[in-house]
Amino acid sequence: MATDSTDIWDQVEHRYADADGVRIHYAALGQGPLVVMIHGFPDFWYSWRKQMRALADHGYRTAAVDLRGYNLSDKPKGVENYAMPALVGDIAAVIKAEKVDQAVIVGHDWGGSVAWNVAMRRPDITRLLIICNLPHPAGIAREIAANPEQKKNSQYAFNFQQPDAHQSISLERLTQWVTDLQARPRYLQAFQQSDVEAMLNYYKANYPKPDAPPPPANFTFPKVQAPVLMFHGLDDQALLPGALDGTWRWVEKDLTIMTLPGANHFVQQDAAETVSNTMIDWLSRRKP
Repeated sequence: MATDSTDIWDQVEHRYADADGVRIHYAALGQGPLVVMIHGFPDFWYSWRKQMRALADHGYRTAAVDLRGYNLSDKPKGVENYAMPALVGDIAAVIKAEKVDQAVIVGHDWGGSVAWNVAMRRPDITRLLIICNLPHPAGIAREIAANPEQKKNSQYAFNFQQPDAHQSISLERLTQWVTDLQARPRYLQAFQQSDVEAMLNYYKANYPKPDAPPPPANFTFPKVQAPVLMFHGLDDQALLPGALDGTWRWVEKDLTIMTLPGANHFVQQDAAETVSNTMIDWLSRRKP
């Protein structure tokens, strides 16, 4: 059996799903119940390399998606093509391409937002939900509107909403968060194959605006019907942990929240072993 440190770069199977004419690339590894993994900004499928290896070694099939606009997936023009319904459709297309009815949905950052929305809008294809450093969208909206520190720390996202924001982004700088120096050249190559304007369209289409009011008290999201596991690196400055408060109001089944001191926004890499081992343990207790 391969060890957790084995690089999966040359071991994955590269596949494509058709989402209403948009080709979505994903890398697959292993055999067993399907786990769909969705990266955030700025990232690509390789973000999940440690978890893919660990899950494949424990009898799961992982499908790590390149979000539309990124790396080997199609990059349609226009902000409207990055609105949440289209992103949810991309994940449904991957599950269909794998010829199964349901999957465990895993997401980080924007991938976490997509994962929450898949669970809310398509409970029929969501068996379980695992989220890395992306509080429930209602919690984020509340904190941006009501918590001055969160609003201040979201300034980068408000900047990304400006029409020409992509013109001032350096691809080299986008790789600076990658602490694995062997992986960094692969990130640069993936970003060179991506569309930076498309990356920022996620913020333009879906992120709260700086002057948005908090959600009204009677505003309701569809409750997530699947059990939920959340990881949150407490050193994350983009998404402060206060947004986790009240998550239990938006889920119907059991909710497990693991906070990780010393881990940053990219918790699946900062605390890879803890995240992988906890995922495997949590999933093993909920086998179909």
